[in-house]
Amino acid sequence: MYGKMKEFLTEELNGIREAGLFKSERVIQSPQGASIKVKGANVLNFCANNYLGLSSHPKVIEAAHKTLDEWGFGLSSVRFICGTQEIHKQLERKIADFLQQDDA
Repeated sequence: MYGKMKEFLTEELNGIREAGLFKSERVIQSPQGASIKVKGANVLNFCANNYLGLSSHPKVIEAAHKTLDEWGFGLSSVRFICGTQEIHKQLERKIADFLQQDDA
């Protein structure tokens, strides 16, 4: 049923591998910060947005726990369909104040 397609895809993947462009998944065994554990070894993490390690900072984790307890996890819909949650408006106000703007 999918013989020709499978053959085509196999050839494409082989070409990608031969060109050195095939990506395999890297399994990270630690929180992501400036350094991470991969294959049991600590390595510098140059590929993440969390290069400062803030996502695993105790105060950030504490604030996240508090917010999860109060607001739950995730949104039920986009804000323009169901409405904007108060917590988003609070954040926008803080950003606008910081940037000395009327609104964020």
